Amino acid sequence: MEKVAKDVGDIQSRLLDHRPVISAEVRYFVREFEEKRGLRESRLLENLNKMVQEANEQMLPSNLEEMSQKLSDISKRLEAANHMAERVQQRELEAQQNTGLQANMEKLKEDWAEFLKEQQRLKEEVDEEHAKAVGELSSRFSEKKKDLAQFSL
Repeated sequence: MEKVAKDVGDIQSRLLDHRPVISAEVRYFVREFEEKRGLRESRLLENLNKMVQEANEQMLPSNLEEMSQKLSDISKRLEAANHMAERVQQRELEAQQNTGLQANMEKLKEDWAEFLKEQQRLKEEVDEEHAKAVGELSSRFSEKKKDLAQFSL
């Protein structure tokens, strides 16, 4: 029984525990990489480092000059826009403070509302008169029809 348990434990460790195999593969990969590719990769890294340093030395100053120039242009535009916005705010503030104008506007609104009500009332009167006139004409025409019918008999 003890041998069976030991064999089962060995089988389990081989099937489920992959650490020894993985560590061996890692060691093999590192050794291969260092032997075959180490010099080529280090040369590539050195070349990249030189290119980055050259770009920093040559391109950075010109880019900084362009950026500072564009930033000063943007700053000037922002100041102009800010000044214009302040002027608009000032005008609006002056318009709001002018209470006489506001009172006149309110009075005009009230007068307009009253005018519309009066127009509506007049329209209703005209409609009533028209309806009465139509009724009277209808009755007259019906009477005339009756009279005409009597004379034609």
